[in-house]
Amino acid sequence: MKLVHRLLASAAFALSIAACAPSAWSDEPAQVLPMPAADSAASHDVRQTAVLAGGCFWGLEGVFEHVHGVISVRSGYAGGDASHATYDEVSTGMTGNAESVEIVFDPRVISYGQILRIYFSVATDPTQLNRQGPDSGTQYRGNIFTVNADQARIARAYIAQLTAAHAFSRPIVTRIDALQRFVPAEAYHQNYLSLHPDQPYIAFNDMPKLRNLQRLYPNYYTEARVS
Repeated sequence: MKLVHRLLASAAFALSIAACAPSAWSDEPAQVLPMPAADSAASHDVRQTAVLAGGCFWGLEGVFEHVHGVISVRSGYAGGDASHATYDEVSTGMTGNAESVEIVFDPRVISYGQILRIYFSVATDPTQLNRQGPDSGTQYRGNIFTVNADQARIARAYIAQLTAAHAFSRPIVTRIDALQRFVPAEAYHQNYLSLHPDQPYIAFNDMPKLRNLQRLYPNYYTEARVS
């Protein structure tokens, strides 16, 4: 079971984590990126949805749970066979699914483009193909799942903008696909970072992302966690 493998890997990190100086916790790649030049128009909607993949969903969920304007976040699976969207099956890399998060946000507070800005800045490394940090396989790919044509337009324009600005030293390999379905993950995956902040995998790989959000984007960050 992949969860067991991840927990075993976490144990291997524990000794090195204990010996780390505080500065070592900032090694997670992060940078302030420009605002999207193309973004969604002002909306009277009170709720919109974004679905993003980019590595283990624990870290993605943990970041967006602390973003001002986000209403809720769920870990789950997108991009593949819904009939085989369980953790054990997705972890084989054979279902086409990616570990993803469903983000419900208030567009009057934060725009879709700003959601993508945080995603590319602190939540994932968009230059890693079919992997993220210690996790490898297509189930950990970077993938923006758009729910409408406007989101697809914004995502493509932002990647083009970041590419033209040479924001990253390597090409952006994040995919953009229309969302077919989102399948919520098992209950024990939900709110995993907030429930297990000291678990070695979380402490080593994901808590730095949350700290980078707070450090680089204090105006986006909220201490209170959404449900």
